[in-house]
Amino acid sequence: MHTTAEVVIVGAGIMGCAIAHELAVQGLTDVLVLERDAVGRGATADAAGGIRQQFSTETNVRLAAHSVRVWETFADRFGSEIGLRQQGYLFLLTEPEQEPVFRANLALQQRLGVPARWVTPDEIAMLNPHVELGDVVGGTVCPEDGWVDTYQATMGYARAARRLGVAIEEDCAVVGIAVEGGRVTSVTTADGIRVATPLVILCAGPQTRQVGALAGVDLPIDPSRRMSFVTEPFDALPPDLPMTIEFASGLYFHPESGGFLFGMGNPDEAPGFDKTVDDAWMMTTVERLVQRAPAFADANIRTGWAGFYEITPDDNPLLGFVGEPAGLAVAAGFSGHGFMQGPAIGACIAELVLGGAATTVDITPFRPSRFREGALAQEHNVI
Repeated sequence: MHTTAEVVIVGAGIMGCAIAHELAVQGLTDVLVLERDAVGRGATADAAGGIRQQFSTETNVRLAAHSVRVWETFADRFGSEIGLRQQGYLFLLTEPEQEPVFRANLALQQRLGVPARWVTPDEIAMLNPHVELGDVVGGTVCPEDGWVDTYQATMGYARAARRLGVAIEEDCAVVGIAVEGGRVTSVTTADGIRVATPLVILCAGPQTRQVGALAGVDLPIDPSRRMSFVTEPFDALPPDLPMTIEFASGLYFHPESGGFLFGMGNPDEAPGFDKTVDDAWMMTTVERLVQRAPAFADANIRTGWAGFYEITPDDNPLLGFVGEPAGLAVAAGFSGHGFMQGPAIGACIAELVLGGAATTVDITPFRPSRFREGALAQEHNVI
C-alpha cells in the first residue's frame, strides 16, 4: 500500500469515491482512499437510492439539480448502468400548516429551474390512485426525481477513479490521524501502516464523528437508525408509480424488484449504532403503510434491513475544511440526502481542494464552522 499520498480520503462510499474521481479528473491522481469495509458497502449500501430536487434550501436544490444531470447521463459517462427510474417524487401533505412552507419551497425550486409543481388531491389521485386522500390537503411532485441502484453507482465512480490512477484500499480502517504543528501530517491504519499526507478528507458517513476525534476534532454528526423493507412481487400496485412520501410521518414507498420498497423513521429513537431490525417498528411502519395505501394489506415482506442516517443539528452536511487542524476536510452529515447529491459533492470538494473554492455550487452555507458561528442552515424537507 502507498505510504505517501497528496490526499487521503477516509471512506469509500458514494462521497469518497465521487470526490476521488473528481480530484483525478481535475488532475490530482495521487489520491488514496481507505475503506474499513468494502467499496459501497457501508451506509451507501443501505440507502434507498432516492434522487430528488425538492428541498427547502438553495444550496441543496442546486446540489441536487446538478447531480440529477449526472445521474441521467451516468451510463454514458461511466459505462455503468445504475437502473435510473425517473418516476417522480410525490409528497403528500396532511397538515394544513405545511402548505405555506411547501409552497414557499416550491417557489424556490421553480426559480432555480426545477420542474416541480403543486398538486391538488384530485391530481394526486391521478398520479397515484392507490393512496387514501381523506386527510390530504395537497402536495408537490417533480417528474425528474426518482431512484437508482446505489451500489452500481458507487462502483461506477470507484472503477473510473481507479482507471485514472486513484488507489482504493478495502478492509483498511483508519485508527489514527497525526497532527503536528497545527496541521495533519499522516494517518495510521489498523495494520500499523503510516501514510504521510498533508490532506485528509473525512467521508466516513455515520462514523465520521469518531474518525474526526482521532485528530482532536468534534464534528456534530450522529448516527440515526433507519429501516427499509421490500415486499415480495405483487400486482395490486403498478410498477410505474412515483416515490410517494407522507411528509408528516416520513412514510415512503416506491416500486422495487417487482414489489415495493418502503420505510419510515422513528422520531423517538435515540442516536446509536444499533443496526438490527426492530420488529415492533416494522409493524408500526406496515400499519401506517396499509392505512395510506390499503392495497399493501395483500403484500408480504421479502426482506428488511437497517442502516444509518448521519444526522447534524440542522439536517445539513459539513462540507469543507474544519479550520483546525489545517489539512483536515469533511464531507459528511447529510441527514438522509447524501447519496443523491454525490456527483455535485464530488465536484465541489475537488474544486475546493484544488482551487480554494467550490464553483459548481456555493457550499459555504454548509461550512463546518457554522455551528460554532451560530449560522445554522436548517433543511425542512427531510424524510
